[in-house]
Amino acid sequence: MCVNDLVVQGAEPLFFLDYYATGKLDVEAARTVVAGIAEGCRQSGAALIGGETAEMPGMYTDGDFDLAGFAVGAAERENLILEPRAEAGDVILGLAASGVHSNGFSLVRRIVDRSGLGWGDDAPFAKGQSLGDALLTPTRIYVKSCLAALASGGVTGLAHITGGGLLDNPPRSFAKHLAAEIDVESWTLPPVFRWLAETGGVPAEELARTFNCGIGMTLTVSADRAGAVTEILAEAGETVFRIGKLTDRAGDAPSVTLQGLRTWPA
Repeated sequence: MCVNDLVVQGAEPLFFLDYYATGKLDVEAARTVVAGIAEGCRQSGAALIGGETAEMPGMYTDGDFDLAGFAVGAAERENLILEPRAEAGDVILGLAASGVHSNGFSLVRRIVDRSGLGWGDDAPFAKGQSLGDALLTPTRIYVKSCLAALASGGVTGLAHITGGGLLDNPPRSFAKHLAAEIDVESWTLPPVFRWLAETGGVPAEELARTFNCGIGMTLTVSADRAGAVTEILAEAGETVFRIGKLTDRAGDAPSVTLQGLRTWPA
C-alpha cells in the first residue's frame, strides 16, 4: 500500500521501515511477517532498512499483534505529479487487482459472519483455497510497471484504488473540471467480489465505492500514447484494461460515472 501510494506521485520507493507490537513475541509469527515485508520490498525495489519490535503485555491478547510501517521515495522534481496533467480525451487504463487488496475488511468480516463460513473453510469463489487465504491474497505492487510507463511518456495521472473504490479514487488524478467515464463491462468482475456482493446483499454502487472490484490502479494516458503504454505495462507483467476516458465535467455532474453497473450483482 505504501509503495503504491508513492508511485502515483511519480516517485520511486527508496526504503521501508516497519513497527511490530505484540503482548509476547512469537518468533515464528514475527519471522513470517518480516519475510512478507521483505518480499514486498523486493517487488518494489525498496530497501528494508530497519524497524521496531515492541512487547507490551496486557495491551494485546494472545496471538494478536499490531503492524504499521512507512516508505520514503524520491523523484526528480520535473517528474513529480503534484499538479493535475490530464486533459479531456485522455484514455483511462486499469490494471488488474490480485484480490480484495488492503481495504474494505470491516465489511468483509461482516459478510463472512453472515455467510456462516469459517476462515478455514473452502472459499466458494476460489477452488483449492481456504476462505481466509483467498481473501488475504497479498496486495499487488504496481511500482516497477508504473515507473516504466511513466518513463515512456504520455501518462498524465495515476490513482491507487483503495478505500473509496472506483468512485472516490480516480478523481485524485485529474482536475475538478474533468470527469471520468468508466465502463465496468470492459473487464470481468472477479469472483471474490461477486461472492461478497451476493452473500452480503451489497448494492452495485456500494460495491464500487468500497472495493477495487478488480482494478487496483488506474492511469490516465494521452490518447496517442495509450497503445504504447498498454504494451509497456503488459510487458512488465500487468493485465491491462482500457476502461474509459476523461471528458469535460458539466456543472454539478459526478466526477466519475460508472457505465454498465446493471451487469453486476444487484
